[in-house]
Amino acid sequence: MAKPYNQIVLFGDSLFQLCGEVQDGYSFQGALQHLCVRGLDVVNRGFSGYNTKNALELLPQIFLPPSPTNPRIEYLLVLLGANDACLPTPTTTQGVPIDQYKENLIKIVTHEHIKAHNPKILLVTPPPLDETQSFVTDIQKGHKEPTRKAAVSAQYSEIVRQVAAEVPGAVLVDLQKALMEKAISMTPDYDPSGPPLGYSDGGQRGALEQLLTDGLHMSGNAYRVLFDIVKPHISLPEDYYVYPDWRISE
Repeated sequence: MAKPYNQIVLFGDSLFQLCGEVQDGYSFQGALQHLCVRGLDVVNRGFSGYNTKNALELLPQIFLPPSPTNPRIEYLLVLLGANDACLPTPTTTQGVPIDQYKENLIKIVTHEHIKAHNPKILLVTPPPLDETQSFVTDIQKGHKEPTRKAAVSAQYSEIVRQVAAEVPGAVLVDLQKALMEKAISMTPDYDPSGPPLGYSDGGQRGALEQLLTDGLHMSGNAYRVLFDIVKPHISLPEDYYVYPDWRISE
């Protein structure tokens, strides 16, 4: 019987669906696979446009319980919320009220199909939002008003922090905080007494312009930041190879 590789699963929306692409000479999924090659498979279950409602409804089909022939999920990274945070406008349907978002997120990470694998769960906050560019993107897509606001997105990131603190075993990966700190470090004229970067009401875009390609989705350099804060949570034993080194197998 073939011996399956256990898995690191990326579960989320387009922010994970796109993380396998090479941008700025970098691929987050590629870097993660390189980190654990021959020990774990990195499986991408990112679905563009999904919110927590979609993810929760389809979770039983996406994740099967472990079996002798079905790999076990050792790490589950969950990145959902960018679409849940959409504003209720005549042209949007993706938004999920913040209380329901929290409830859905808890149900996802405590679902029986997930618990059967007993993975280490890494809860990733949605990234910051560059409102100015995001609205330009909205107009290009036919929306007549902004579909997202930076302050609202930040509230959904705060919910992820709460869930990580409340669910036993869940670990917070604060992408929103890490990207804001990176953007501030790259913005020499940033005024910390003013509005945060990305806020259109008196704020400036600063280096978020370089980290968020369309105001929402991440550049290769932003994915580098994500990898840097995920890597410390991936622990591999010395003998993590599924199949032995060639010197042993001779």
